[in-house]
Amino acid sequence: MNTTSQTILVCDDEVDVREMLAEYLAKRSFNVVTAGNADELRVRLESDGPDLILLDINMPGENGLSVLRSLNGEAGPPVIMLTAAADVVDRIIGLEMGADDYLAKPVDLRELEARIKAVLRRQTVARQEADEAIDDGRKRFRFGRTWLDIEAAKLTEEDGTEIPLTSMEFNLLKLFARNRGRVLNRDQILEGAHDRSWDPFDRSIDIRISRIRRKIEANPQKPTTIRTVRGIGYIYDEQ
Repeated sequence: MNTTSQTILVCDDEVDVREMLAEYLAKRSFNVVTAGNADELRVRLESDGPDLILLDINMPGENGLSVLRSLNGEAGPPVIMLTAAADVVDRIIGLEMGADDYLAKPVDLRELEARIKAVLRRQTVARQEADEAIDDGRKRFRFGRTWLDIEAAKLTEEDGTEIPLTSMEFNLLKLFARNRGRVLNRDQILEGAHDRSWDPFDRSIDIRISRIRRKIEANPQKPTTIRTVRGIGYIYDEQ
């Protein structure tokens, strides 16, 4: 992957961590900018237009989850959360709020590089495929109370109001659109959504689909658009 023009924003209150990550990523041909808190992050967002954010959760003042929540309504760059090793709850909350991935501290730098490239690759693929016609020629698909526009890579309500989507959520919806009426198991979802970094036995898939259901279903507790097939996987079968 050519990373020359890709900018990573590292937001962490620990100077040593910021400098370590910035030095490592710069040597891998990324352009790196840093921020020590939420306010500095927002300034960097405006001035540098990063392609991806590495966001620490445990910062003094406004923490990373609060920052993520504020970014949720914007069509911004993907976010990888940095969490303390034992903070499983924070990881789950981060995924539910729209984080694209998470990594536990202390960070393994090689794994971090691989995760960054995987997230950026997914985003690139989503943009490229959004420019292509869907296999059967359709460009818009109904998902419950919403419409997915493949070409525009947008999810909208009936009145045209756009609903924010992460790149992974768009990939998942597009995967279901291509496989309407077909039960997809976890392995097929991992393959089709371009994310082999997921552990098929963790809750990442369930969390993301639960998040999508809150956006598309009239009653997310009783989903009728993307349904669970017990013991197998999920099926999209819009009536």
